[in-house]
Order: sequence, then C-alpha cells, then structure tokens
Amino acid sequence: MPRPHGFTYELAGSDVVIAHHGRRAATLRGAAAARFLADVERRDPQELMARATGQYKHGNERTAKNHPRNRRA
Repeated sequence: MPRPHGFTYELAGSDVVIAHHGRRAATLRGAAAARFLADVERRDPQELMARATGQYKHGNERTAKNHPRNRRA
C-alpha cells in the first residue's frame, strides 16, 4: 500500500485544520486537537492525518488484498 501523502495541517486558534491536496478534509477541536498535536511530533504526520480524516484503508480492506481471490497470479 502506498504511503499517505499530500496532507498539511495548520492551527486556527485552538483548532487544527487538516487539508488534503489543498482542500479542507477535517477540523479537530478540543481534546482531539490536543491529542493530534502531541502525536504529530512522535509519529508519521502523513499517516496520522490520513487516519484523522478517514482517508486511510480500513483493516478489512488492508487484509482483503491477501485473500486468495484478490492475489495476482
């Protein structure tokens, strides 16, 4: 699976605004914004923003690629 890319974030007061390729994708407020700011220093920011906006494959989609009918021969 390709790595997430194209995400940026900016602070708007106490809110965190996340954009994907220049378009607003999510706004985090309160505890979610504080948790995001703490995590972004320790983790991969692109993956973190992808998860926060829902632009990340769900577990069943990631594991489905290993199903025999989805494998490439």
